[in-house]
Amino acid sequence: MTDKPSSRTRAQKHCDGVRLFGEVWKAGEMEDSESLVRRWEDLDTDILVKIFQSFDIYQLTSGIAHVCSAWRLACCDPLLWKTLDLSMMKSNYIKIPLEPYVYVDGRSDKDLTRVLKTSLNLSWGNLMTLIFHFNLYVSDDLLTYTAERCPRLKRLVMPAWNRIKKTGICKAIRCWKDLESLTMPSIANPPYLMEEIAKNCKNFNELKIMGPCDIFFASTLVAYLPKLKVLSLRCSMLLKDALIIILDGLQHLEVLNISHCLVIDTTPPRAPRRLLKELDPVILEKASRLRMFLTCMQDSCIMCQRTKNDEGLMRWYKYEEGLWLEDEVRSLAY
Repeated sequence: MTDKPSSRTRAQKHCDGVRLFGEVWKAGEMEDSESLVRRWEDLDTDILVKIFQSFDIYQLTSGIAHVCSAWRLACCDPLLWKTLDLSMMKSNYIKIPLEPYVYVDGRSDKDLTRVLKTSLNLSWGNLMTLIFHFNLYVSDDLLTYTAERCPRLKRLVMPAWNRIKKTGICKAIRCWKDLESLTMPSIANPPYLMEEIAKNCKNFNELKIMGPCDIFFASTLVAYLPKLKVLSLRCSMLLKDALIIILDGLQHLEVLNISHCLVIDTTPPRAPRRLLKELDPVILEKASRLRMFLTCMQDSCIMCQRTKNDEGLMRWYKYEEGLWLEDEVRSLAY
């Protein structure tokens, strides 16, 4: 079953919300002493929305929209649905040796489907940011359902693609004409995706890759997304030659984050790989044109140590909850 916050925590938050309802309502009764009966549905919509903003996604989708028409109207307010944050939801899964390499429990899928469908119905197509946990494995069908119901999406954070096929992600990208920012895993065959983004997302300018970046991936970015402005490759393995391709080929790039990366030198050919302790002058010269070039290769840095221990492929489940959402680039952090 999909992991949720403890029932005690949700109950406490619910009680806080109810208590806030009571305090607001009591104040209203004092202001209008002539009214003998005040109904919950008569509470001002702006006040309801303010209260609902303190609820988490489980509370918003638990059925409060069915209390009355006034509450449903408040539940559908765009202020509540600029961002759908599912970073607290994790699939209950086991690893398997064959594709998609994970098996997700049916009840876990059912919980995610309920939360997503309810959220999408309430959002009325107003979602602009969608965030999935790195251990939340969305199916092809659910991704398509989601994409069709949030056509205004501008930012997608989805680090787990195990169950998503080429046709599924391409169909979703075609729905997201306004997409500007994507956080994704490293994939073996990136051209099909980058080509789809280039054709359909004219305002796309920001990319974060959670995983190794090789020469093929770097060359693909240069070929299909030459106008990319922001790129984060933090906490991963990065070939020196791939970094040079990015710096030479992405002429519109303004911000590049390679903090805590393992930068590997593979020259001369067939020579043993060598981990760079510092960036050489050639790379620094090429990067000098950037507005921001973020690096960290310190042995004393905890994140650098973790990347090294995980051999450039971060096992985020081992570390603090929410650490994977961090980024030195402010627009990519959450």
